[in-house]
Amino acid sequence: MEMLEERIRRDGIVRSGNVLKVDSFINHQMDIALFEEMAKEWKRLFSGKPINKILTIEASGIGIAAIVAKEFNVPVVFAKKSMSVNLDGNNYTTHIKSFTHNKIYDVIVSKKYLGPDDHVLIIDDFLANGCALVGLLELIEAAGAHTEGIGIAIEKGYQLGGQIIRGRGIQLESLAIVESMNDQTGEIVFRHNN
Repeated sequence: MEMLEERIRRDGIVRSGNVLKVDSFINHQMDIALFEEMAKEWKRLFSGKPINKILTIEASGIGIAAIVAKEFNVPVVFAKKSMSVNLDGNNYTTHIKSFTHNKIYDVIVSKKYLGPDDHVLIIDDFLANGCALVGLLELIEAAGAHTEGIGIAIEKGYQLGGQIIRGRGIQLESLAIVESMNDQTGEIVFRHNN
């Protein structure tokens, strides 16, 4: 998606340690007009799929997922990274290692909000190693729900996550795939699949 790539080139910051900082428009301050265009693109890419629920993981994916849910006119559910007092004991749980925080989380979704009648589109801001997505897929499977596809804003194409997910035969639509980054020059190269 050219609009997203251009925004990453203009406002993204490459940091050492394989970090692409996009907090000025994706995951701290959010550009809702950009999110709306991204949602329209995913609506086009997943047209014809019987999607009735959007699933993401807290926290950075929630903003994007909410706009996507509005475009699809379906609810959005976010997997929580910690147990809270307003969750009863009737939940699906899995473990996910966060690339960003280098921490393992117990990820939880209430059984009230995910079940066998659900046709789920997963939405998230980043795909690197794929750990978060594998965990969300485990939650969907545990619920007996159906994964209709995955929409990612920014995929780090040089890491294994995309290969792992595509290897499972799941439709994965990343709107920007970063092929390489250079923290010395700030250069970002995108992959274009034609």
